Amino acid sequence: MTEQPRPPDDDPTARHQPPGGYPPPPYNPPPGYGYKPPSTAGDERTWILVAHFGGAAGAFFGGTFFGWIAPLVALLARGNTSPYVREEAVKALNFQLLWGIIGLVGSVLICVGVGVFIVGAAWLIATILGVVAGVKAANNEPFNYPLSARFIR
Repeated sequence: MTEQPRPPDDDPTARHQPPGGYPPPPYNPPPGYGYKPPSTAGDERTWILVAHFGGAAGAFFGGTFFGWIAPLVALLARGNTSPYVREEAVKALNFQLLWGIIGLVGSVLICVGVGVFIVGAAWLIATILGVVAGVKAANNEPFNYPLSARFIR
């Protein structure tokens, strides 16, 4: 038996449309896919908190020597896309660098005997003021580190 010829618009692979009805709606992907903006206000706040609290945690666990790592990571990750993140990360980085250097000098002076007090004071100051700055940043309050130098602008 031979099959009867089909009309040109009768494609068996095409989607079926009922006669007289509306076509099915186009496919829309679920939310969350596609283009995302590079930075949001919540993302900026997160990186600012990483800079301040990460600096305090690095100073606490690293004995003042590793407090500069988290602010540097925040600066390199989001400093070029957000001026606010850059400003806060530079503040935290300058502060943690200064107190890391003071802690390093104190550790050299341990053989003299006064270094233990210098390292202890640097550890306390870097940790406590880092936490204070993080709390202020979490509340969207401005905070400038006291006892800080400007190595990086």
